[in-house]
Amino acid sequence: MVMKRSKTRITDVRWFVLTALVTLLCSLSISPARAQKFALVDMDYILKNIPAYERANEQLAQVSKKWQAEVDALTTEAQTMYKTYQNEVVFLSAEQKKARQDAIVEKEKQAAELKRKYFGPDGELFKKRNALMSPIQDEIYNAVKDLADQHGYHLVLDRASDAGIIFGSPKIDISADVLMKLGYSH
Repeated sequence: MVMKRSKTRITDVRWFVLTALVTLLCSLSISPARAQKFALVDMDYILKNIPAYERANEQLAQVSKKWQAEVDALTTEAQTMYKTYQNEVVFLSAEQKKARQDAIVEKEKQAAELKRKYFGPDGELFKKRNALMSPIQDEIYNAVKDLADQHGYHLVLDRASDAGIIFGSPKIDISADVLMKLGYSH
């Protein structure tokens, strides 16, 4: 019953959104005085044609691989310590067992902390990605904005995103214009 009700709600929401979209598009096409101009860009295509973006991705991949190797080394060390402990546990006194267990736990904590430092939400990889990608994204945004202002586009959509674009005429795709504005030819 819950599954059926959930599917019905999703269908109702989709129907409402589709109806609202059709109504909006019809109202825009009926009133030419308020017609809005749209354009599409393909961010994947644009980014693939910007060498700085490819270099930034390569740098991120290299640093990520290096940092992951550091985390893996600590994790492997903790696992080795644990296996050694398991093999020698019968020969250890209670004090020695406690000391080894504490050392293993500490090594695992170090590995987890290093992983968080490098790959966490505010980690080094996030900061590096922002530092490398933000200038490129800002440059693309400014080029798109300039083209939209020049040609009177009210809305520019990214065809590469999951925006639900079923069809977009190549006539309104300004990706090549964006690349030319940025100084790259395709």
